[in-house]
Amino acid sequence: MSRRGWREIVLLLGAFAAYSGARMLADPDLASARATAAALLDAERLLQLDVEAALNRAVTGTPWLAAAMSFWYAALHYLVTPLVLVWLYRRCPERYPVARNGLIIGSALGLVCYVLLPTAPPRLMPTGFVDTLASTADLGWWSSHASAPAGLGHFTNELAAMPSLHVGWAFWVAWAVPGLLPRMLGGLYAAITAVVVVGTANHWVLDAIAGVAVIAAGMLISGRLRRRPVPGRAEGDAVVARVPKQAMTCPDGPAGEVRPAEPVGAAV
Repeated sequence: MSRRGWREIVLLLGAFAAYSGARMLADPDLASARATAAALLDAERLLQLDVEAALNRAVTGTPWLAAAMSFWYAALHYLVTPLVLVWLYRRCPERYPVARNGLIIGSALGLVCYVLLPTAPPRLMPTGFVDTLASTADLGWWSSHASAPAGLGHFTNELAAMPSLHVGWAFWVAWAVPGLLPRMLGGLYAAITAVVVVGTANHWVLDAIAGVAVIAAGMLISGRLRRRPVPGRAEGDAVVARVPKQAMTCPDGPAGEVRPAEPVGAAV
């Protein structure tokens, strides 16, 4: 692997470690987090978005669906996003910097929300919800503490419901992949993930919406940084990535057309 490849691995692992550690800085007061969640639920009722209880009952009453959703929640969030990052790095290097930066910035915005606004998920409310992952924990590697592996539940922040980065990262996948069919599949993945996080009582509907919002903001910021002029260059000059010629194409457009790669901007 090239030096640049190792640098990317260190950068992403470091960012994920910092993100995971900083999540633990949130106030662990369950009563306060439940009060915030109750306020969210009141807002959802006004907006007629309060589908969590009905969806959770439907999932709980269908054992095979509860098991499938538990596997989806516990596994795909940690598999799909890294795989897409690797694919972009290898196959679409001209798209990779802005995609990577957008994911990191959006996740950082979500982290700020976790610290400033601890929110209890539906499964930690006093009544009305069944913790789907806890009820299916004997089927997989996860514990009764969200999707944390068995024995590591106390190293996770269970009051980090707002926003849902499960949904946010899934939305990022739909945006990051080029080509009509991959984006349609990415959109389906994001939609199913939204249903899963709500149906398993891990998030409120507004959490899912907020997850999309913070990642969208991260993508917009990353795009602006990419278009920022490079000091010492005339405006509009391209900064071209040093990638193999055969890698400078990326499928995009309808029916998987292949178009020339766009130059990489100033952001790295």
